[in-house]
Parts: sequence; structure tokens; C-alpha cells
Amino acid sequence: MDSYLEQLQRAIAAATHGVSNEELTRYPEGCPNGAWCMAEILEHLYLTYTGTAKGLERCLEAGKPLASPISLKQRAQISLVIGMNYFPRGRKSPERARPKGMSPDKVMAEIGPQIATMRALLAECESRFGAATRVMDIPSSDRSPRGNGENFTGCTGGTM
Repeated sequence: MDSYLEQLQRAIAAATHGVSNEELTRYPEGCPNGAWCMAEILEHLYLTYTGTAKGLERCLEAGKPLASPISLKQRAQISLVIGMNYFPRGRKSPERARPKGMSPDKVMAEIGPQIATMRALLAECESRFGAATRVMDIPSSDRSPRGNGENFTGCTGGTM
């Protein structure tokens, strides 16, 4: 898991290195109405990582994985999104993961520590429940993180 989350942290750091708040909040020209600026994308990622951490904490508090059985449809969707790197256009983010106007400075300060929190909780889930165990459901995406981070970068880098 560490290598996936370390790659994620490096990718975010590289993408934002030397970028001003003005640049983070600028909307790219030619993007469709409703497209997010860089700061909103980072806030969305931060919110998904926060939600994942809360879900992992619930699993640990319950003392068991909370993932529901996976359907054939969900397996097909996972194969498309994770296996083939295809993310269908037009899908909306769950309301709880939509940007709410967090300041770019706050997002930049908190996203790294949130990834570290998620890393620690995933490691604890892996230790407690096993590396191949699906531990929780991820709202509206039909994907679940496993303790070992299998397929996790697709969940986090492309939203959950």
C-alpha cells in the first residue's frame, strides 16, 4: 500500500509544485461549464481521502470488514475503471465529495497528512483483516479498497 500512496503523494506534489493560489483557482480555457479548477480537484480528492479514513475507522471500531458482497455488475465496472483505466464521462461526484470552497492553502496543507492518515488506517486494516479482504464500500463508485491497496490508486486518484 505504501508504494501506491507514496506515488499518489509524489504525483500531487509534482502537479502542484510552484503553482500559485491564482493558478490553482483558475479555470482552464475551453473546459465545459461545471468543470473544476485545480484547487477544486484537490479539495475533491481531500474529501474522498477523509471519507475513506472515516470508513476505515468504522471498520476498525466494529472489529470487522463492512464491505457488502460484490455483484457481477460491480466486477465489470471495476474491470473497466481499474483494469482498463476507463472512467465514464458525465458521472457526478457524490455530494459529500464535491468541492465546497476550501481555501487552496488549507487543501495544500492538509491533503498530505490526510493521505498519511489513510495509509496508517489501511495498514491497520490489512494487519487486522488480511491483505486480500475488501474492508468497506465506497459510495457511488461500486469499488472497495482492500487492505493491501490492490486497485486503490484507481479509487483515490480517480475519485472514489
